[in-house]
Amino acid sequence: MRGTVGARPWRPALGPDDFEWEIPDRFNIGAACAQAHPADAPAIIVDRGDADPEVLTFGALSDRALRLVGYLRERGVGVGDRVAVMCAQSAETAVAHMAVYRMGAVTVPLSVKFGPEAALFRMADSGAVAAVFDPECFDRLAGDLAGLPGLTTVLVTGGGVPRAVSGGPLEVSGFDVVDTREPADALPDTGPDDPALLIYTSGTTGQPKGALHGHRVVLGHLPGVRRSQDGFPVDGDVFWTPADWAWAGGLLDVLLPSLYYGRPVVASTARPTPENVERILRQHRVTCSFLPPTILKMMRSSDVDYSRTGLRTACSGGEALGESVAEWARDSLGIAVNEIYGQTEINLIVGTCHSEFATPAGSMGRPTPGFELELLDEVGEPVAPGDVGEICVRLPSPNAFLRYWEAPEKTAEKTAGGVVHTGDLARVDADGNYWFAGRNDDLISSAGYRVGPGEIEDQILRHPAVEMVAVVGVPDDLRGEAIVAYVVPADGVSADDGLAREIQEFVKERLAFYQYPRKVVFLDSLPTTATGKIRRAQLRSDHS
Repeated sequence: MRGTVGARPWRPALGPDDFEWEIPDRFNIGAACAQAHPADAPAIIVDRGDADPEVLTFGALSDRALRLVGYLRERGVGVGDRVAVMCAQSAETAVAHMAVYRMGAVTVPLSVKFGPEAALFRMADSGAVAAVFDPECFDRLAGDLAGLPGLTTVLVTGGGVPRAVSGGPLEVSGFDVVDTREPADALPDTGPDDPALLIYTSGTTGQPKGALHGHRVVLGHLPGVRRSQDGFPVDGDVFWTPADWAWAGGLLDVLLPSLYYGRPVVASTARPTPENVERILRQHRVTCSFLPPTILKMMRSSDVDYSRTGLRTACSGGEALGESVAEWARDSLGIAVNEIYGQTEINLIVGTCHSEFATPAGSMGRPTPGFELELLDEVGEPVAPGDVGEICVRLPSPNAFLRYWEAPEKTAEKTAGGVVHTGDLARVDADGNYWFAGRNDDLISSAGYRVGPGEIEDQILRHPAVEMVAVVGVPDDLRGEAIVAYVVPADGVSADDGLAREIQEFVKERLAFYQYPRKVVFLDSLPTTATGKIRRAQLRSDHS
């Protein structure tokens, strides 16, 4: 698996027969993505609506990243320290990521959709010592930042002067302060297994877990990216996704692979309405895209004409696309959308590639070259051909996470038996196509997001009118699954529509908008097992 890679980017084979991993002994995401390309080549194309875009070249990306390294070093940030990045798609977001990787620190990407509770928990749990915010996110959290014990440095993008935050050693500055520093030198020589990225993933109980990845995570994604984008990159490719760059789908499936291959990425803060999607695709001559199923369904339901867009290829993931949407994409976009499957801990492990092999409608596709998949039963034994088993990936694997942050027991459980357990069930047919059969845990797949009920339940239980709660996912035509909260009110509380709306707003204000329950159902009691565990399957069944 180890080897030496020269100046050329690694282009893994699309098929399993000619595939071979190339993981160098020394590798740094920031160096490979920002410093290995012609200085005048475009790296980030910043969408500005109908106005001409702003273009950040690879030379400018590298220079600003090294200046940011210098500033962060002045502030005491060092190798292995965690730096939160909570910004919408922008040139500064890319600069922040490149700088943190290049200096051997660890990025903690946070979705701009997070409310204060969700963001502050992740910053506190990771022990973030520095953070980069866009103005909107900073304003959302400013009143609570001084309460984070390790946080000493905050940078705010946007060019304005951020308001001060009182208390402790915290220093808040505008992002442009980095331009007054000299580019850093004597940078660390990182290896592929050195920590680089800490992405939090929802769990079925309790708070989210931080999945720690090494620098090799970018290389580990390349087989899946190349296959899901029909041989990406080819000359002239331009990538864009409406997905947040804080998620694996936006960061690891789009931004970092594109920069690694020296191809430009469009950054846009425009709301992804059908009209805006069409304009961005057309105006910036986008050829490759990751379009979540909810976006494609929204595009399909509109009367917008996409005939002047020029997509060469696109992929979708997070939930099944459905044949009707796939057929619409073939007719209206002129492409066969490839579907991808994976998790934050180990991504892009199964998928389709219509340019390489035919896939029956409804199938997840086939294993990505380089990954050894097994379908295992409850005791860790392979299931019989055609039977349903849990999707597991044999370790070691370049795409696998290093460990959960400060959670050795959860790491051991996730990797028991020398495999990564996905918690998802499937069967495989005689042609090697995988067919999704459900989950063996309580994760909810809603609008492309994998949502754990634990964090939502924790917030609802903080509401004084709630005694008990269970959150489940139920079938939904638009989102795949909709989040439903079953609530047992506290004694003396009147359960009515007003309380239901109050609970919904309570969650929406504290977590992310996609985590609030679309429906609140009041019960006198929750169904439980003899040992007191909530029978979520019964709640899902009763709802249907």
